[in-house]
Parts: sequence; structure tokens; C-alpha cells
Amino acid sequence: MLALDHSRRPPWGPLHGVTVACFLLQHPRRSPASGRGRAWAILNTYVDEGLAATTRLTERVRRANSHRNSGAALPDSGPGMSDPPAVFGVTIADVARDGTFPADGFPERVTAWAEDTITAWRGASGGR
Repeated sequence: MLALDHSRRPPWGPLHGVTVACFLLQHPRRSPASGRGRAWAILNTYVDEGLAATTRLTERVRRANSHRNSGAALPDSGPGMSDPPAVFGVTIADVARDGTFPADGFPERVTAWAEDTITAWRGASGGR
């Protein structure tokens, strides 16, 4: 999926930040706890405000990750993220379908993944 994302071609490229955020929140031990808030903000922005708002946010995140960071304020918290959910209803395997991440329906599968990830974390944190 990363190769497709980094191609910057639709439908994969524009959703790169969302797919990374979903993956990191479903595999929280693979990233520092400090990054979970950013992933949380990306998913909520995508679900609540759409792709254009998410693109603006992910550009801010990308700039903040640069060694030339000007100190731009970014989200750094989410729901009680100390205890991750045990189970997710939608995973990267569902988005991959046959392992090729087909373009047909990809945005819809990513949206389902993002929504499920948010729901699972809210449930694990008592709805916060």
C-alpha cells in the first residue's frame, strides 16, 4: 500500500495520511504514544470534515515532522489512549481485499477503516 500511496495517484495518494493513521492506531506499539494524538486528529478530521480538511492537516503534520520544523502547533492527544482496543472490525486486510488494494471502492474501504478505528478507540477508552 505504501508504494501506491507514495505514487501520489488517486485514489491511494490523497488518502496516505488516513491509511497511516489507521494503521498506527490499530498497531499502537509500532509508534510512539506522542504520535497517537496526531493520528487521532487525522482520522477525526477525515470522518468529520472530509478529505480537503484532512489534506490541510496532514500537510501541517508533514511540515512538523521536518527537521526545519518551525514549531507549528499540532494535536497531541486523543481519547484515553493508554489501553488500546483488543479487536477491530475493519483492518488493513479488509482495505487490501485481495492484497492489491484495488482502486475500485478504495476510498469507501478507507472510510470504513477510519470510522471503525475511531469507534473501537472510543469504546476502549469508555467513550471519551
